[in-house]
Amino acid sequence: MIPIVASLLGSLAQNGLTLLSSAIQAKGKEVVEKTLGVKIPDDPTPEDVSNLRQLQFEHEERLLELGIEKAKMELAELELFAKAAQNEDDNVTDRWKSDMNSDSWLSKNIRPMSLIAIFSGYFLFAMMSAFGYNANESYVSLLGQWGMLIMGAYFGGRTIEKLAEMKGRK
Repeated sequence: MIPIVASLLGSLAQNGLTLLSSAIQAKGKEVVEKTLGVKIPDDPTPEDVSNLRQLQFEHEERLLELGIEKAKMELAELELFAKAAQNEDDNVTDRWKSDMNSDSWLSKNIRPMSLIAIFSGYFLFAMMSAFGYNANESYVSLLGQWGMLIMGAYFGGRTIEKLAEMKGRK
């Protein structure tokens, strides 16, 4: 967003002109000026704010429509994001199902083995610290983050798989 427009939006919101600010965010300053037939100053004075307040009052219905359009755009973005997240979850589940149906011992056991390896490394660093050896804090932090990620994916994912299986049987 252009700094001038950001400053204008802040000024409008600060002065209680939220409908006007929302419409400018949704459609842009030029479109709102053209729609309302006025020039909106980039740095409104107190007199400009008073005039804009009157303008907002006179064109409240149209400004609400523009604000609703903005809300619809934001909702569409959220729905798109939710679909993408669901698609990603479905893909992970499909990959895990494929791993479990594989004839390879490694593909069936890679998740628990990864969890054991991360915990072993974390435990090793904890023991080094306990016996006075200097364990690099960044490695300990990294192993902790990996452990949380793997535990969340493994146990959380397994729980979701089991719930989906139980729901499918009903």
